[in-house]
Amino acid sequence: MDHEISLILNLIDQAFDHKAWHGTNLKGSLRGMTAAEAAWRPGAGRHNAWEVAVHCAYWKYAVWRRLTGVKRGSFPMKGSNWFARPAADVDWKADLALLVRMHGQLREAIAALKAQDLGVTPTGSKVSNAAMLTGIAAHDLYHAGQIQLLKRLR
Repeated sequence: MDHEISLILNLIDQAFDHKAWHGTNLKGSLRGMTAAEAAWRPGAGRHNAWEVAVHCAYWKYAVWRRLTGVKRGSFPMKGSNWFARPAADVDWKADLALLVRMHGQLREAIAALKAQDLGVTPTGSKVSNAAMLTGIAAHDLYHAGQIQLLKRLR
């Protein structure tokens, strides 16, 4: 595996579920939360931790789709970006499993890249693969911080 690809995998893993110097990662921020805790909103019209988790799963999927060229519409839920949670027919643990599954799927696609692929701008994107991949790591950490704040506010 190319050194650059290995670095990016390390970056997205630290942002998602590996120990890192910066503190809590995305999966760590969700660890131990009950469905009721994840569904808590700080105010009307504000997102809860559950919605943030599914939002992160969606964007991992979106980056994976751009890397692989898979057509839109293959995400397991209807819609895009934000998904109202909780809903009558959804399960917190299933949505957490979806987040983990989307991370694994993205990770596999990244591992299949070559260093020269990092400079490519995929169809449907305005930025290079390198910018998109470092961006998805930043996205995870941004939302990990939001979830940590939501937990404190609750």
